[in-house]
Amino acid sequence: MGGSGSGPPDGRGRGRRRPVGQRRARGRRRGGNRRGAGGRPLRGDRRAPRPIVHAHAFVRVLPALLLAVGLVTALLTPPRFTAAPLFSAAPLIAAPFFGLAGTVLTGLAASASLFVLQVHYGTVGRPQELTELINVVTVSGLAVLINVVVRHRSEKLASAHEIAEAAQRAVLPEPASRIGGLEVAARYEAAQANAFIGGDLYAVQETPHGVRLVVGDVRGKGLGAVEAVAVVIGAFREAAEQEATLEAVAQRLERALAREGTRRDGLDAFEGFTTAVLAEMPHGQEVVRFINRGHPEPLLLLADGTLRELEVVEPALPLGMGDLASWPDRAGESGFPGGATLLFFTDGLSEARDEAGVFYDPAARLRGRVFPAPDALLAAVAEEVRAHTGGGGMTDDMALLAVRRPASAPVEGPSRITLSE
Repeated sequence: MGGSGSGPPDGRGRGRRRPVGQRRARGRRRGGNRRGAGGRPLRGDRRAPRPIVHAHAFVRVLPALLLAVGLVTALLTPPRFTAAPLFSAAPLIAAPFFGLAGTVLTGLAASASLFVLQVHYGTVGRPQELTELINVVTVSGLAVLINVVVRHRSEKLASAHEIAEAAQRAVLPEPASRIGGLEVAARYEAAQANAFIGGDLYAVQETPHGVRLVVGDVRGKGLGAVEAVAVVIGAFREAAEQEATLEAVAQRLERALAREGTRRDGLDAFEGFTTAVLAEMPHGQEVVRFINRGHPEPLLLLADGTLRELEVVEPALPLGMGDLASWPDRAGESGFPGGATLLFFTDGLSEARDEAGVFYDPAARLRGRVFPAPDALLAAVAEEVRAHTGGGGMTDDMALLAVRRPASAPVEGPSRITLSE
């Protein structure tokens, strides 16, 4: 990655540019929300879209509504008109949404209602009425069977999902609230409450070379994505401790993903890539160095509300695509003074859209604002994204990582983004 880059101090006047490889294959989601340091729960706060909530509530009362309509219809119409179809539909609708007891009770209520009506009209035992009663009883029995099958499959799915979540927690633990003198907060927001686990990742580590971190997005979903995340984070933790430069860390990750690719066949081997940002904050220097491999640019929020995007002129291809091209990584560098906060995120944030298809722009939303702590920044961003998407319009998971340098005496360092030689 060559060249140099600088821009206006507050990032104004520049067009939004998405790095190569930022847009990845979609279709991967994972359940649960993660929050960062400070003892906050990793999971919870799952919010279903309002239309889904309303539809679910309507379905819950629909069986009772059908029974009531059936009774009223039968009582207000001549005996030759039958309400048996309504009584048959009630237990079938209850089967996938109610528990076993609720489904059984709905079937019994439907059968009993039809029988009571036949007694009322004195038609018990007639061939047509007997056939209708047998049909309702049979459908009620089938509804109970459907309920048992659905519940069994749901339990198996929930078990698999819990296993995947446990695997993810093992490879993506909550970072400490303070690392190397820096305040840290992380948060994970799932696009859907019951979605598959995907490949968003983050890791922060104190090393002899300073505090180093990685934020990335592995292509894929499910346990395969968790496996790839484990490879990236494992390679990062080892390389961050051993390698003297950030460029060398990036090359170690490239080689690790190349080895992982040899174990895969077909499309997974060809498209197994990871967008990522690597960063380091050296001890005793108020600077941040960074390498961008096809990932959304991090944001630097200064204490006075000024905002800068940490971008480079020629973003590189994502990690894991080294067989397509080869180039030397060169780290960008920017001042990181006391009171400033770095915000790293995945494209689930920058590609969140509202009903009109307008993307959420974190730089525009955060410019001019000041937050007292990293977790306050992440909470505000997450809440704004939910509001922007209408509470349920997120199409991709998002991982957020904020790092703040506490206010201190200024240390000489670069005042604008440059590229190290």
